[in-house]
Amino acid sequence: MEAIRQTGPRRGLVLGGGGVLGAAWMVGALSAIEESTGADLRSFDYILGTSAGSVLAALLGAGVDAQQLRDHQLGQPIAGPLADHTWDYDTATGGSRPQLPRFGVGSPAMVRRNVRRLRRMPPTAVLSALLPVGRGSLDGIGDLVDAVTGPHAGWSPHSGVWIVAMDYETGRRVPFGRPGEPRASLPQAVMASCAIPGWFAPVVIGGHRYVDGGTCSATSVDLLGGLGLDEVYVVAPMVSFELDHPRALLSRLERRWRRRCTRRCLHEAEKLRAAGTDVTILGPGPEDLAAIGANVMDTGRRIAVLETSLRTSAAALAQGRSWADAG
Repeated sequence: MEAIRQTGPRRGLVLGGGGVLGAAWMVGALSAIEESTGADLRSFDYILGTSAGSVLAALLGAGVDAQQLRDHQLGQPIAGPLADHTWDYDTATGGSRPQLPRFGVGSPAMVRRNVRRLRRMPPTAVLSALLPVGRGSLDGIGDLVDAVTGPHAGWSPHSGVWIVAMDYETGRRVPFGRPGEPRASLPQAVMASCAIPGWFAPVVIGGHRYVDGGTCSATSVDLLGGLGLDEVYVVAPMVSFELDHPRALLSRLERRWRRRCTRRCLHEAEKLRAAGTDVTILGPGPEDLAAIGANVMDTGRRIAVLETSLRTSAAALAQGRSWADAG
C-alpha cells in the first residue's frame, strides 16, 4: 500500500478533536468536501490529526477514502483497507461514560514545571494536569490502526501524516510524525492523541506519558505553517461560526467553550493566511449541534450526527458558509 499523491496545489488537511460524535460529524464533512471539490483527500501533502481526528488521519493515510469511512460508519459493505476489519463504534472506546478515575492529581510534574506560566497555557492543558488519571483503554483503536496500516516501519505509508498529542510531564504539544519529534509507532501516537485526561489512561511512549492533543488545541492548524502550502482544509468538530441557544446548563457551558475553541482556531488559521495560504474551515452549525447534544461520547447519537453532517456540510460548502480565505 502506497500513499496516493497527485500533482497540482500543495494542500493540507486538518482534522480536529471532538470525541465519537465529532468523528462521525467529520466523516460526513469529509464526504462533502470530496464531492464538492473533486479532490482526493488521501493525496493531500499533509494530514494533521488531533484526538478523534487522529484516527481519521491515520485511516486516510493508509488509503481509506471518505466514502469508505462513511459506509463503514453506516455498517454498509465496503472495499479497501477497512473491508476486512470489524469495528463496534458503540463499544470500542468503552461507551458514553468514563470509568471512575484513579485518585489523585494526574500530573504533578507538569504543574511543577509550568508553575510560573500556568496563566499563559491553554486552560484545558492546565486542567488536564489536575484531573485524576483515567482508567479507560484505547487498545481497540490502536489495534484498528495497526491492522489497517500494515507493516510500514511503524508509521503511515503517507509520510505527511502528523498526529498531535501533549507530553503529560512537560505540557508540550508534540506532532508525532514531524521530523525531529519523538519517535512513535502510528498506533501509539493515535492512542496518545485520543487519551482524554480523566477518561483514558495516558499512553507511554519513549518513557514519557502523553494525553489527548486537544488539551493544547482542538485543531493545531498553526503546525502546518511554514510548509509552503497553497490550500488547507480544516474540519473541526469543536469550531462553530453559528451557534444555537440551548437551555440545558451543560449545553450552554459547552457552547461557551466552543466559542473559545473557535477563536483559537481562527487565530491559528490567520497565521497561515498571512503567509498566503488559502484556508477553509468547516464546523458544525446549529442543526449539527442539536444532533450532537452535550456529550460528544454519546454513541447513541452517532448515526444521526453523521446523516445530519452529510446534509449540512454539503449545504455549507455550496452556500459558502464555511470560513474561507477570500484574499
